[in-house]
Amino acid sequence: MNVIDLVSQNSNLLSWQQGLQKNNRELILGLSATTKAIVMASAFDSIEKAVLITSSYNEAERLASDFIALLGEEKVHTFLGDDNPLAEFVFASQERQFARLEALNFLCQEDRQGILVTNVSGIKLLLPSPKVFASSIFQLKVGQEIDLTTLSDTLQKIGYQKVSQVLQQGEFSLRGDILDIFEIEQLKPYRIEFFGDEIDGIRIFDPESQRSVENVEEVQLKAVSDLLLQEEDFIRGQQQIEQLQEQSANEEFKSYLAEILGDISQRKLHPDLRKFISFFYEKQYTLFDYLPKHTPVFLDDYQKIADQIARFELDTANLLTEDLHKNRASSRQVYFADTSTTLRKYTPATYFSNFQKGLGNLKFDHLYQFNQYPMQEFFGQFDLLKEEIERYRKSNYTVIVQATSHHNLQQLHKNLEEYGIRLDYIDGDTIIPQASQLVVGGLAHGFQFVDEKIVYITESEIYQKKIKRKIRRQNISNAERLKNYNELEKGDYVVHQVHGIGQYLGIETIEISGVHRDYVSIQYQNGDRISIPVDQIQMLSKYVASDGKAPKINKLNDGRFQKTKQKVQTQVEDIADDLIKLYAERSQLEGFAYSKDDENQEAFEQDFPYIETDDQLRSIEEIKKDMESNRPMDRLLVGDVGFGKTEVAMRAAFKAVNDHKQVAVLVPTTVLAQQHYANFKERFESFAVEVAVLSRFQSKAEQKETLEKLKKGRVDIIIGTHRLLSKDVVFSDLGLIVIDEEQRFGVKHKETLKELKKKVDVLTLTATPIPRTLHMSMLGIRDLSVIETPPTNRYPVQTFVLETNPTIIRDAVLREIDRGGQVYYLYNKVDTIEQKVSELKELIPEASIGFVHGQMSEVRLENTLLDFINGEYDVLVTTTIIETGVDIPNANTLFIENADHMGLSTLYQLRGRVGRSNRIAYAYLMYRPDKSLTEVSEKRLEAIKGFTELGSGFKIAMRDLSIRGAGNILGASQSGFIDSVGFEMYSQLLEEAIVKKQGQEHRRQKSNAELNLQIDAYLPNEYISDQRQKIEIYKQIREMNSATDYEYLQDEL
Repeated sequence: MNVIDLVSQNSNLLSWQQGLQKNNRELILGLSATTKAIVMASAFDSIEKAVLITSSYNEAERLASDFIALLGEEKVHTFLGDDNPLAEFVFASQERQFARLEALNFLCQEDRQGILVTNVSGIKLLLPSPKVFASSIFQLKVGQEIDLTTLSDTLQKIGYQKVSQVLQQGEFSLRGDILDIFEIEQLKPYRIEFFGDEIDGIRIFDPESQRSVENVEEVQLKAVSDLLLQEEDFIRGQQQIEQLQEQSANEEFKSYLAEILGDISQRKLHPDLRKFISFFYEKQYTLFDYLPKHTPVFLDDYQKIADQIARFELDTANLLTEDLHKNRASSRQVYFADTSTTLRKYTPATYFSNFQKGLGNLKFDHLYQFNQYPMQEFFGQFDLLKEEIERYRKSNYTVIVQATSHHNLQQLHKNLEEYGIRLDYIDGDTIIPQASQLVVGGLAHGFQFVDEKIVYITESEIYQKKIKRKIRRQNISNAERLKNYNELEKGDYVVHQVHGIGQYLGIETIEISGVHRDYVSIQYQNGDRISIPVDQIQMLSKYVASDGKAPKINKLNDGRFQKTKQKVQTQVEDIADDLIKLYAERSQLEGFAYSKDDENQEAFEQDFPYIETDDQLRSIEEIKKDMESNRPMDRLLVGDVGFGKTEVAMRAAFKAVNDHKQVAVLVPTTVLAQQHYANFKERFESFAVEVAVLSRFQSKAEQKETLEKLKKGRVDIIIGTHRLLSKDVVFSDLGLIVIDEEQRFGVKHKETLKELKKKVDVLTLTATPIPRTLHMSMLGIRDLSVIETPPTNRYPVQTFVLETNPTIIRDAVLREIDRGGQVYYLYNKVDTIEQKVSELKELIPEASIGFVHGQMSEVRLENTLLDFINGEYDVLVTTTIIETGVDIPNANTLFIENADHMGLSTLYQLRGRVGRSNRIAYAYLMYRPDKSLTEVSEKRLEAIKGFTELGSGFKIAMRDLSIRGAGNILGASQSGFIDSVGFEMYSQLLEEAIVKKQGQEHRRQKSNAELNLQIDAYLPNEYISDQRQKIEIYKQIREMNSATDYEYLQDEL
């Protein structure tokens, strides 16, 4: 028996379920969010499908999460549009697009049961006809005959992207008689082998290793785009746009239409085609046209839905007006469907509302009210919780206490036992009526059904913890992203171990003495070229430097590169010596061994108001283990911006204070010191821990008093800038130093820290990723913890790449202010920044605007930032000075002017300033309208737009950021050496030096001996046409070490 079963006999519920069969319009009043989901989920005893409409994207995600907890993920589908109409045209989240297509597939399949959750913009999207969409779903079976060229064309028509190697959903590749395809609803791709036109075999394979997992008999393929245009649609659209072009007197508009017509004539989808889609479809189809007859629709808070429809339609009208003004639209265009009438007339429908007021003239067949209440909050008071549970037990209630994970369940069970609350742990599907029990579940909030005598209590009510939302993410590992990111393209710079830095020109097949072989062609100074046999591919590495600039190409055979390499080798050996010496010294030092966790530590950790990520929990355990050992800790904690490093540091700090040691938290800026002070003070206030700050915002007398308290041991945690390293700062018993972004401190301060590290435990936090190649070479040299998982209540930053547009700027700023938020406006020219502020004040007189830049006095800069933090300004115009060191969760819209001038890592770090709360954040990367982007700028902006996923800092900014990270670990002086031979070779030399110094040089070296047989040995273009993939395969051939490797490669080929 589960939660739904417990309420299933409620008379109101049974009566309402019968009404769903009769095309009724029903009204249900007074349910809380979670109990709404329970009532709706109960309907699936008697219906196959239902649709829930919410007012906003956030509400839809929240309710979908509850449905997943109640019905299971396979029965919950989301069809969501952005609450901002502009976003549907300039931002395409592949994840959301695939979820929408999966939802349409669900509606097209009669035998599938479940609920579809949508929002206002979801029901207004224009879609292809259900008939066309259904025809895009087809089967492939072993033994079936189908022409491979025809199949390839069909796949591209339904939205699949043809690539050289399949890595993610929506892609396919052709290699000889092998078709690889990654279907959007599958976690792994298919490999389909043909013999002529017949399908000879179908296997599921791993996209990372390319190895087969299992054989299957058939696959179902579905569309990966909702722009499914038949030949007659193209003709219809083309005629309408040509007519529009003839009637227009505006040359600019005619030229724009000619560009779109050019793509249509080749049957390509122009980026702006979605805005013209109403010209192509015979009639306006929406989600309602996909619903099977008599599908119940649930409306969550109709008043909010009606308000959002009005707002969305106004925004759409403004968008069309703006496009007309820019000569980019016609008044005949329809951007979104008008679904208001359909919505009001639709039955069977159930309206969920808190009050009867605000429902207009709607007539209802029945009105239902349930005797239920939201659960009270206990704020960690277990004695009060015990009283309530005892009261419910005496009244024969079914009591269910929910933890969100097995880890949390054990902790909660322990806490309850300490207060004499004994509950049995049971599976969520085997709830025992009139008993008290502990379950693992995912409902967001607790509730009480009075008539059924059911009470459900979650961690949210016990500790005020935010329940982990279920967010479905694409199943793509960092390794796949990076592998793809580091592939060689023609024109890339490469480093040859003997000849040095040259430019890669591609692979060519050369015939020598009647034997065909593939060679890698590299160009050096003065146009000299060399052709390297592909079996020597291990001699090459991609050149990556610290600033991303083009390197100086070497001259062939002049010996300079070998001299440079020798210099780097000597330098690297010195570094290896230093690292090993440091490690040896630390191993010998005696430090303070902290006690194991006690009930105080557990209480502090339970007081954290969110669910920890697995990476956080692992990092915390690693740090505690270090602290409990008797050698001084020197651990580096790496994590993307806003990934919860501070909480990990706070737990380490509490562990130190709990053993009567003092903690120093060292930060790079005064503003950050104030922010950390406020955060630490709030987090520690229930635990009698004295937190102080030392900064220039204190008077001399206050500073003196703080220092006196610190000396006498009356301050437990002190937070400050490098001021903490001054000689007048004396600790009573310092145990732990937490350093935020150590690389931002000066040489003198770093030397002081080096000395301190020998005596106390040190935890260093950084948001700059450390390259994985260095992870390997640093193993055992420096302790490293990595947090790569985003917090559960974060949304990816919605990223737009667009021309600078005053209307969009004004609209987005006012939208952010309306929801109580703030805006960063990045303008990187100090000379004219005040002029830009004046322009913005004229454009948005309603907003209060401040500005900061690096040439201001430190005092003025910090005061302005603090005013922005305190809400004195709505908009902060700033240079890249905010790239690191500011944490303002209330700022969730970012504009970057001339974004095409900025490096990938800078863009990524800047975008990390927003999206640090549980609101959806927006980043607008703008370029001048009169300027055409260079290919490099376009690629960079497209890359950052595409990787909206949280944690993608470890993926897209790998090149620039990781080298910055390498400099942080190895010292800035190394960047010149890294640049001279390229990062990959530098890492290889360092690893070799460390292995050698540690006496491990007897590892078996790979022989470079060659066996030269006079036979053709190459991969023909007909088999693998993509050169990047060819290189990858040749590398794998080179690296084969066993019969198993041979079998795996044979399997892949």
